[in-house]
Amino acid sequence: MLEGIKVYDLKRLPDERGFFCEIFRQDWKELLGDEWIAQANLSYSYPGMVRAWHRHLRGQVDYFIVVEGAMKICAYDDETKELDEVISSEHRLQIVGVPGHYWHGTKTVGNKPSLTVYFVTKLYDYKDPDEERRPWNDAAIIPQLVNGKTNDPRVNRPWDWFHPPHK
Repeated sequence: MLEGIKVYDLKRLPDERGFFCEIFRQDWKELLGDEWIAQANLSYSYPGMVRAWHRHLRGQVDYFIVVEGAMKICAYDDETKELDEVISSEHRLQIVGVPGHYWHGTKTVGNKPSLTVYFVTKLYDYKDPDEERRPWNDAAIIPQLVNGKTNDPRVNRPWDWFHPPHK
């Protein structure tokens, strides 16, 4: 994976009432290092919705937790032309940490909306946002590696958020 991308499985503790799950702890140093959360956000997306591409150049890290539905989370490095793709869902609770200097975005997959809680390490500055954007279908995003592989059929083509997973 790209340097700094982290996927951290969460522990779901089921009982007869349902389940309990810790979603963030300050002592998870293997995930957070010396950083801590400055802001928490909630995002609801309809099936098939793409929210991409953007990046943060002032050191922000985003930590995504899909609590309902399923989501494809992608990060792309302009320099190495590498793209990492993680599918996260309510059925496999995990934190996906993405350093903000990578172009990143999401797509809700499946037939139901996704509900995502995400934490960031820098407060959003309304007057001077740390956010660069490019179109979700930017033809300049052409990965040479997808999840570390060169034999993925999506390599060396403009990134297609809607490429069928079975082909």
